[in-house]
Amino acid sequence: MTRTNAGLVVVWGFVAIILVTISTTVVRATEPVRMGCGDMTFETVPGWGLRPDGNSPLGPTHGGVVIDTEGNIYTSAQAGVFVFSPEGKIVHTYLGEDYSNLHDMEIRQEDGEEYIYGARNKNAEGIKFRVRGGDVVLRLPFPTESGLALKRFSPTAITVADNGDIYLSDGYASNHIFVFDKSGKYLRHFGTKGNAMKEFNTAHGMTLDTRYEPHRLLICDRNHQPKGRLLHYDLEGNFIEEVITGLGMPTSVAVSGDYVSVPDLHGRLVILDRSNTIIAVLGNNPDRKKGRKFNVPQSDWVEGVFSGTHGSYWDRDGNLYVQDWNVSGRLMKLVRVNLQPN
Repeated sequence: MTRTNAGLVVVWGFVAIILVTISTTVVRATEPVRMGCGDMTFETVPGWGLRPDGNSPLGPTHGGVVIDTEGNIYTSAQAGVFVFSPEGKIVHTYLGEDYSNLHDMEIRQEDGEEYIYGARNKNAEGIKFRVRGGDVVLRLPFPTESGLALKRFSPTAITVADNGDIYLSDGYASNHIFVFDKSGKYLRHFGTKGNAMKEFNTAHGMTLDTRYEPHRLLICDRNHQPKGRLLHYDLEGNFIEEVITGLGMPTSVAVSGDYVSVPDLHGRLVILDRSNTIIAVLGNNPDRKKGRKFNVPQSDWVEGVFSGTHGSYWDRDGNLYVQDWNVSGRLMKLVRVNLQPN
């Protein structure tokens, strides 16, 4: 079924695949690769999410991953948002101008309905649309009410507080974080670009850190020198602490219970516990020429080795879905391994 309105194209099923530029090189299935350690041990699922011919259906990826209440996996690509079943089959897609270039996504249930919030760096806006149907219900352009005179607005991250306030990080430009109420009214902004303790040198990723009461913002300061770091801010925009440093180039954060997954653009994903200690490293790429690398064709993918880790999300069973920043479009499923004796 295809429904078309002004600015809205929602394509269900596999028809959408023909609209996307596809790599023509097939990667053959390999054996699962085990990674991590202890409670954070995972195995890859070779071929998960690929078409029957072995090719990726996504096209270039530079986005995020979220999961709805039914367990379907949403990942954003240059062309739009692709939705997979847990088994790796495409169940529907959101293609077209409204859904392209979602650099980061969050998913929220509000009044019994699910919505995706997205940060669109190339389109200079935040966006909110219904999961069921795809109707865009809110746009967040640069707020002129802020009184700022910015030459560029390029949002990279978005998250939502429990009261509905929306936080949109201008991570590729001013590094201000703009706060809106649930209706889209501008409230305030905080943060500034720099390399000092309370400044952002690319506020690239962000989420609501539900491990703490009251909840906090967990923000990736990706290009902080000498190494990338995570920061805590309260919901009013006040600096709390430097959470951890030495992370390479952290691109995003996803919280599940006491744990946080942190993709590193250098080609790995680290997992933190409640004390914000690294307890596992997944998919580490020892080849620096292929870490922080977009142009790794599907023919050069290595099972269990990442190249430009950009987005991640946990399902209800503790499995991880990880997206690489990649020219061919790479999304991987990592299954949690129970190492406890029966």
